[in-house]
Amino acid sequence: EVQLVESGGGLVQTGESLTLSCEASGFTFSAYSMSWFRQTPGQGLEWVAEIHFDNVRTFYEESVKGRFTISRDNAKSTLYLQMNSLKTNDTGRYYCATSFRAPDCRLSGAWCYPGQGTQVTVSS
Repeated sequence: EVQLVESGGGLVQTGESLTLSCEASGFTFSAYSMSWFRQTPGQGLEWVAEIHFDNVRTFYEESVKGRFTISRDNAKSTLYLQMNSLKTNDTGRYYCATSFRAPDCRLSGAWCYPGQGTQVTVSS
């Protein structure tokens, strides 16, 4: 069974930082690309960042470029999202996702995101 357990969210003020973690199990973590998504109030699920399985190529949604950094530790099967200079519109529930095609997994496009997410709230 694929499990992705997100942690590290919290309540912060604008300009502050948070680091999210996602512990993965149930598949060969190092062989698959990983992403972070967020569910923002009143909106659907939004893709935030992606890191390829090669641990080299990364991609970011335009509004987080230069502020967020996605990384992974394949030895620990853990994905991270370092978030700096947080803004109020970064508020949302953050989910990690895998490109592994797990059966019966909740999907956003080709991404499987089975976890509960972690809440990030940024106050002004």
